[in-house]
Amino acid sequence: MSNRFILASLVTALAVGACGGPEEPQVAPQPTGPTAEELERMRQDSIQRAREEEEARLRAEQERREREAAQRAEAARQTLREPVYFDYDEAALRSDTESRLRAKLEVLRANPGVRLRMEGHADERGTSEYNLALGNERVESVVRFLTGFGLDGGRFSTVSFGEERPAMQGSNETAWAQNRRVEFVITAGSDGIVGQ
Repeated sequence: MSNRFILASLVTALAVGACGGPEEPQVAPQPTGPTAEELERMRQDSIQRAREEEEARLRAEQERREREAAQRAEAARQTLREPVYFDYDEAALRSDTESRLRAKLEVLRANPGVRLRMEGHADERGTSEYNLALGNERVESVVRFLTGFGLDGGRFSTVSFGEERPAMQGSNETAWAQNRRVEFVITAGSDGIVGQ
């Protein structure tokens, strides 16, 4: 072999070696994001979360409405149970008594299944017989007022206790004013009361 051939082979070998040798085949880069299955799973999870959040919102709204309805119903019961008061030796309705009865009237109209027992009371002054009669007159004036607005009198029962069941003990004007009253007891329909 000639020196030339060796020299040419050597130069070629050095040139090829210096160039880094034969090129390696290019490999396509692998995707770094989620796969199609992962994307679908994320989409389904997002849909499920949205459904759960909407269901929770609807439950909370329903609970809020039920709480408010229960509060309105309890306020209506309180309105019905609130006593009305009278002046000394009177069965005539005072303006504050009429105002309270009008509030009861609205509740009674909205709740036709409600029945009331009205209990008439008097203070200790006067005879027992007189106070029983006065308690009865007071109850009757309340019934006339309510039925005068179209309510069925059959929804009401009445009783007079006269001076027998004082709301406040004492022989003074403060006690007497509390004892001259008509009290209301819900006898039917209490569970179904709707407030306004």
